Amino acid sequence: MKPAYVADLKADQTVTTFFLVCEKELRTTREGKPFLRLELGDRTGTIEARLWDNAEEVSASVDRDDFVKVQARVELYRNKTQLSLDRLRRATAEEIDPGDFFPHTTQDVEQLYARLREFAASISNPWLRRLCQSVIEDPAMVPGLKRAPAAKTMHHAYLGGLLEHIVSLCTLCRSVAACYPEADPDLLLTGAILHDIGKINELSYERSFGYTDQGQLLGHIIMELELLTKKMDAIDGFPPPLKALVQHLIVSHHGRYEFGSPKLPMFREALMLHYLDDLDSKLASIRASLASDKGEGDWTAWSSALERRLLRVDRFLQADAPPASQQAPQQLQLDAAAGGSGRKD
Repeated sequence: MKPAYVADLKADQTVTTFFLVCEKELRTTREGKPFLRLELGDRTGTIEARLWDNAEEVSASVDRDDFVKVQARVELYRNKTQLSLDRLRRATAEEIDPGDFFPHTTQDVEQLYARLREFAASISNPWLRRLCQSVIEDPAMVPGLKRAPAAKTMHHAYLGGLLEHIVSLCTLCRSVAACYPEADPDLLLTGAILHDIGKINELSYERSFGYTDQGQLLGHIIMELELLTKKMDAIDGFPPPLKALVQHLIVSHHGRYEFGSPKLPMFREALMLHYLDDLDSKLASIRASLASDKGEGDWTAWSSALERRLLRVDRFLQADAPPASQQAPQQLQLDAAAGGSGRKD
């Protein structure tokens, strides 16, 4: 276990610890002096860092995705912690435990994958079932499907996050479809299984999370549209109208043009997919914010994914709860009858 993690860092603290270089950029000040800007990370998050002395020499000695040992001061700049680096060098293999650096889903990946296969097998439409199975059981896709994050930073941003998100969304779609009998559950579930499959190749995740060259140039929507079109074309007799619906589910699932959707959702299941995908993503972002110790009082730190701070409701309610001595006599009697648990059921 390394000495300090990103989540542990507090202002005015001096630390000596190890990080992964997520981003590296040699810049110059207004006076023309070079300095090194880095984004350093571990399994708990990332933090911006700057090295002011010997920037060019140090920059030449380390690259993105290197492990480094740093000695630094933790500073607060514009209400955000960052590191001012005193020393930095590339770490040796003996100094590094990979488990310290890569966040991972807490769920069992093999169980998640088995559940995904069950969802695909439950699709009654033979064309859609065959399409989904041809993708998620493709030997070229399976390793990435089990390892890829769902995003670089926004939601499910950890190894196995994509698979966790897809299975969660499938579960959500099944439940919501039961409330709307006019919706086609097979079409909705197909969209849930396939909507982010392009992220397997859009994102890079062998060391730090980033984008592949293809991911930067095209994005996952275009990449998966190409992939799925080829998969459908390889299924002899796949109905053209159904092919168009599947393609529309993919290109519209971000919901709005400004969010990267080439088209707006134009049929019931496409609209449902967009909102349910957005819901699962937002709740994952909330979960991550609430799990972090950063923030003040009953409020989390600012969430860039949600563009707000979040109230820690459990703390908020606990702080406002009256002490036992001030509870109503009836409540105290109920608590005593329930063995002090306060239960009323």
